[in-house]
Amino acid sequence: MSASLSATSLSFSWPDGTTVFDGLDIAFGPGRTGLVGVNGSGKSTLLKLLAGTLVPADGTVKVAGDVGLLPQNVTLDTALRVDQVLGIAERRAALHAIEAGDASERHFETVGDDWDVEERALATLGELGLGHLGLDRTVGEVSGGESVLLRLAALLLGRPDVLLLDEPTNNLDLYARRRLYRAVAAWPGVLVVVSHDRELLDLVDQIADLRSGEVAWYGGNFSAYEAALAVEQEAAERMLRVAEADVRKQRRELSDAHMKLARRKRYGQKMWDSKREPKIVMGARKRAAQESAGKHRILHEERLAEARERMDEAAEAVRDDDEIRVDLPYTAVPPGRQVLTLENLVLAHGTRADGVLDLRGPERIALVGRNGAGKTTLLRTVAGELDPVSGQASAHVPLRFLPQRLDVLDDELTVAENVARFAPGATDNRVRARLARFLFRGARADQKAATLSGGERFRAALAALMLAEPAPQLLLLDEPTNNLDMASVGRLTSALESYQGALLVASHDLPFLESVGITRWLLMEGGELREITARDIG
Repeated sequence: MSASLSATSLSFSWPDGTTVFDGLDIAFGPGRTGLVGVNGSGKSTLLKLLAGTLVPADGTVKVAGDVGLLPQNVTLDTALRVDQVLGIAERRAALHAIEAGDASERHFETVGDDWDVEERALATLGELGLGHLGLDRTVGEVSGGESVLLRLAALLLGRPDVLLLDEPTNNLDLYARRRLYRAVAAWPGVLVVVSHDRELLDLVDQIADLRSGEVAWYGGNFSAYEAALAVEQEAAERMLRVAEADVRKQRRELSDAHMKLARRKRYGQKMWDSKREPKIVMGARKRAAQESAGKHRILHEERLAEARERMDEAAEAVRDDDEIRVDLPYTAVPPGRQVLTLENLVLAHGTRADGVLDLRGPERIALVGRNGAGKTTLLRTVAGELDPVSGQASAHVPLRFLPQRLDVLDDELTVAENVARFAPGATDNRVRARLARFLFRGARADQKAATLSGGERFRAALAALMLAEPAPQLLLLDEPTNNLDMASVGRLTSALESYQGALLVASHDLPFLESVGITRWLLMEGGELREITARDIG
C-alpha cells in the first residue's frame, strides 16, 4: 500500500484558548506538497499534529507508513556523536564487535539485515556535504547549518514513508541549500514542506494554502500558485466592486422607498384634514397605503441586508496585501557620498578584508558565503558591537543593525513604546502616524512586543530602526527573511524598495537579494572578504 497521511475533523487550541483548527480535514498522498500561509496560520502546529508530537483536542490523524519530522528549530545535544544523532550507534558497535570476532547472537540481532549501515551513513553525509564530519565527531563541533543537515541525514537514513520539513533552509548557506533541493527533488514518498524559500517551493508538485483554519489546493509549484492566485484575486476584487455597487443601489432604493412613504403620509394627512372623502374610505385607504409602504420598505431593507452580506463575502475573498511604505526623506544618501570604509580589517574569528573597501552613495551590497564564514561577525563589527582584531571599520553616516534574533525590541513594551525608545524626540501622534506605514494602525500599535507573531515582530523591529532618530542612512540586515512567510518577505521587499539609504545585507536567499536590487556582491570565503559578480554565485 502506498504511503499517505490524513487528518479528519482535526481540532486544536492553545492553553490560552486560542483556536488554531476547528474540524480541519486534510490529506496528503505520494508526491511533494508545499504548505504555505501567513505567519500564525498554524503551519508548524499542523506538522507537529501530523507527526504526533502534539495531540489534537479532537479528530484523528491516520498514517500509512512511518513519519519523519524535521522541526523548524533543530537543537541537538552537543555531547552526542554523529553516529548517535544518525541513530546507527548501536548497529555500528555490533558490527565492530562481530568484525573483532565476537559472534554473540545479540550482535547479529542488532545488525539485522543492515550490514552496510556505515557505508549508507557516510554516503548520505557526503550527499549533504557533511562527508568531512565522519561518524565519531561530536555535535559540539558542527555549525548550526550543519546541525540541520545532520538531522535531515538521520531522517533520510531512517527511510520514513512520510517526510515533514518545517522551514528546512533556515540557517543553510547557498551550497547546503542546493544539496537540500536535490534531496527534496529525489524524495520518492510523501513529502510536505513548510517554507518561504521560493526555489524550494518551485520543486513541489502542489501547494496547500492554509488560511483561517482551512486549506485551498493548487496544482503545480509555487510560481503556478502565484499565477493562479493573481487570477483569483482579480476576480475577487471585481466581485467586490460589483457587490459594493449593489449595496449603493439598494441604499438608494431604500431611501427612495422612505421618501415615497413620507409623501404618501403627507398626501393622506392632507386628504384627512380637508375631509374630501368619507372618513371610513380615508381610513381604509390610509391602512392600505401604510401596509403597502411597510411591505415595500421591508423588501428593500432585506435586499440591502443581502447585498451587504454578499459584499462581506466578496471582501473576505480579497486578501490583505497592504505594503509597507518607507518614504523617509532623511534616509536618502546622495550618489558618491562616502558611507562605510573597511581598511585592512581583521575580524575576531580571523576573517580578513585586506586593503580598502568603500561603500558610497545608496549602494546595495549583498554579503554571501558559507555558514560560519564570519558574515554576522562582520556586520556586528561594522555596527560597533564587536571590536576588530586590527584595522578599521568606519561608518560615515548614521546606521542601524537588525540582527537575526530581532532582540532590538523590549517584550514588555508596546510596539509604539518600542519605536519611541529609538525616537525620543518624536510625539506620540508622529510615532503612530509613522507606524501606520508599517501596518500597525490603531490598537495594533498598542500590542505588547511579546504577543507579536514572527512576521509582526520583524515589522515592528524594522519600524523601530527605520524610524529612529537620527534616521539611518545605512541599514545592516542579518538573514532578514528567516522565519518570514511569503507575505512578510514581500512586505520587506517593498519597504527596502522605498528605502533611500545604503544597504548591507547578509543572506542566503538569492531570490530575495535579487528582488531588492543588489548592486554589489561580497563573498566571505576561506577567511577572506572579496568582491564577486552575481554570475559567480550561480
